[in-house]
Amino acid sequence: MRLTRRQQEILDFIHRRLKRDGLPPTRAEIVENFGFRSPNAAQCHLQALADRGAIRLLAGTARGIVPVESAKQEPSTPQAMTLPIIGRVTAGTPILAVENHEDELAVDREAFSPSPDYALKVKGHSMINAGILDGDLLLVHRTPDARSGQIVVARLGDEVTVKRLRRRGRGIWLDAENPRYKSVQISADSEFSIEGLGVGVVRKRMG
Repeated sequence: MRLTRRQQEILDFIHRRLKRDGLPPTRAEIVENFGFRSPNAAQCHLQALADRGAIRLLAGTARGIVPVESAKQEPSTPQAMTLPIIGRVTAGTPILAVENHEDELAVDREAFSPSPDYALKVKGHSMINAGILDGDLLLVHRTPDARSGQIVVARLGDEVTVKRLRRRGRGIWLDAENPRYKSVQISADSEFSIEGLGVGVVRKRMG
């Protein structure tokens, strides 16, 4: 697989964002990072990477850019897995409790790394600058651990929220991706836990 210098730079950028945030970049973020004049330039490079087998482009997803492992020699077929869709989380119950399930979602288990365990229906506009909109389904890998800068599902008291985790020294903050919303600092006596890591977004198309 031979890539141009620019294609390799974009592929490296995708890998860095996945490692840092747990989510691939949006096309707008690629445009901004490389100084392209239009989203079409980014799309042309992404399509070229897809044609060369370096990535897969998933239709109907807000961040549908999936790097392909070069070590895989055999062609793979999509392997579907079914995830529970979590709607309004009942206060005080585990996030995967049966009473929180609204529906199910079928996804390709190889399209996301790490693999998601459930889909959380996003409510509100606090993460719009991260490409996560009201009504989107955030695919979540269940884990109590996350690095600073990653998008997490966190429980604060009886509330479950989606935010970007920020650590500084011993301090912990939950940052919104919308300037209209304030960051939340986690105090020492807060009932706080990380429920999972955002690994992808599925946007249901309208009508």
